Amino acid sequence: MGRVDYLAMKTEEETAANLINSDLNEFVDAAKKLVKDATMLGGLSFGTSFLQWAASISAIYLLILDRTNWRTKMLTTLLVPYIFLTLPYVIFNFFRGDFGKWIALISITIRLFCPKHFPDWLEIPAALILLLVVAPSLISGTVRESWVGAVICLIIACYLFHEHIKASDGFRNALTQKHGLSNTIGIVALLVYPVWTIFFNIF
Repeated sequence: MGRVDYLAMKTEEETAANLINSDLNEFVDAAKKLVKDATMLGGLSFGTSFLQWAASISAIYLLILDRTNWRTKMLTTLLVPYIFLTLPYVIFNFFRGDFGKWIALISITIRLFCPKHFPDWLEIPAALILLLVVAPSLISGTVRESWVGAVICLIIACYLFHEHIKASDGFRNALTQKHGLSNTIGIVALLVYPVWTIFFNIF
């Protein structure tokens, strides 16, 4: 009788140990999966942030390029809504605050009362600052953070790319002509960010 009780007790202990080991293994597997998912999410977030910065810098670069002696035949005014939709949040919120309001106020005042002292190359940057300041929250928040903004950016980038190739008389010339390569690289950078954003919003 004592041997039977001993065997039963031993069996119960082994069962309890197996359950504990099973629970520990499940906990370890869940922790590994959590770390893996967090790493993947952090990587995607970093990739999106990096491409957003790259797209904004490329758009600003193309805008500056067109305002200098290296004028292009692209409709660069389309870069204003593109920059508005892709500008990183830190810079966007900074210019949307009092600093941007002061710049907009000074720009409008000079443009209205001293038009001769307002250079032509400042018109598009001033329009961008004004757009940042006065845009309603539906556009500055909802559209910017959704796939709709990415689709608008993609349409703008595709149109600019088409116009650039057309103005260069072909893709080959766009890569070989003077300043053509830098413009092509800049426009390709404009394409990458919206494609990336739309892809991860869908999948």
